[in-house]
Amino acid sequence: MSTNLDDKLQRLIGRYAELEHGLNSPDGGDSSSFVRMSKEYAELTPVVVAIKQLNDTRRELADLDALLGDSATDADMRELAAKEREAVARRLPDVERHVQVLLLPKDEADTKNAILEVRAGTGGEEAALFAADLFRMYQRYAEEHGWTFETMATNETGIGGYKEAIASISGRDVFARLKHESGVHRVQRIPATEAGGRIHTSAATVAVLPEAEEVDVVLNDKDLRIDVYRSSGPGGQSVNTTDSAVRITHLPTGIVVTQQDEKSQHKNKAKALKILRARIYDRQRDELDAARSASRRSQVGSGDRSERIRTYNFPQGRVTDHRINLTLYKLDRVMDGEVDELIDALLADEQAARLADVQ
Repeated sequence: MSTNLDDKLQRLIGRYAELEHGLNSPDGGDSSSFVRMSKEYAELTPVVVAIKQLNDTRRELADLDALLGDSATDADMRELAAKEREAVARRLPDVERHVQVLLLPKDEADTKNAILEVRAGTGGEEAALFAADLFRMYQRYAEEHGWTFETMATNETGIGGYKEAIASISGRDVFARLKHESGVHRVQRIPATEAGGRIHTSAATVAVLPEAEEVDVVLNDKDLRIDVYRSSGPGGQSVNTTDSAVRITHLPTGIVVTQQDEKSQHKNKAKALKILRARIYDRQRDELDAARSASRRSQVGSGDRSERIRTYNFPQGRVTDHRINLTLYKLDRVMDGEVDELIDALLADEQAARLADVQ
């Protein structure tokens, strides 16, 4: 590690001590400053723990070097020390890397919940069926992680497919784990309606948006055009009897959100505003990313919705992520929600790229 980095580590330890003293002081300030200090203290805690582990490992290595360099050390002790030094020296790079990872700039959206949008692409009815399969895959993945998965809107086809499906997913680090799922997902399989047994290729588009709070995106009434109309399609006896469906247009950006799944106009409006905030927030993040240097972008892709990211080949039972050239031969388990191996590999690749940028 460089001297500059070591100086930064010492400053972080000093800041941590200041916060600890401030939080334990009887006159620690007003409630807002206490909350702010508590948040910073909590964020710094894992970093300081890792720094202390690094310092302990370095001291252990120095002590072993001193022991080996001492002519008074007997042969048996020297042999034990040499083996121990070898083990500590192997461990040190991993400890240093862990500290460097913790020091990487955080994406402020990583801790947010997410809005998942899945849409059928090319391929007609088969694409809609695949979109429904993907939507269920993410629902099962959310269940495995103890997240809350709330379906917000669906546009169904007649035989169980989805032209579009939107869900809100809430829980710990939802966006951090799902953000690389955005893009075009391609499927190769024999449709149930295919009499000749030919393999068809179709696609669905996935968008994962960080869920925006009201403080993230302020919506002014003058910027919104809200239209209400009667719901159409499945929905029970109340369909076409009341103006419960809502269409909201954000005039400055032209973003349009429609919502009609609920029988209540109030609930449809609330859901539409939630989706609208997420889409505006996502656009703002995209604009910010575009303004940054292209060299700082993750190697796992820009998140462009038109980027083909993954292929699901059913005849061969494989799934391939094209961004990191990873192929797994357990497609049935992946479709059943076991997506962690893919997501972990994508996050590791992103992490490696970001570390390379700062070194």
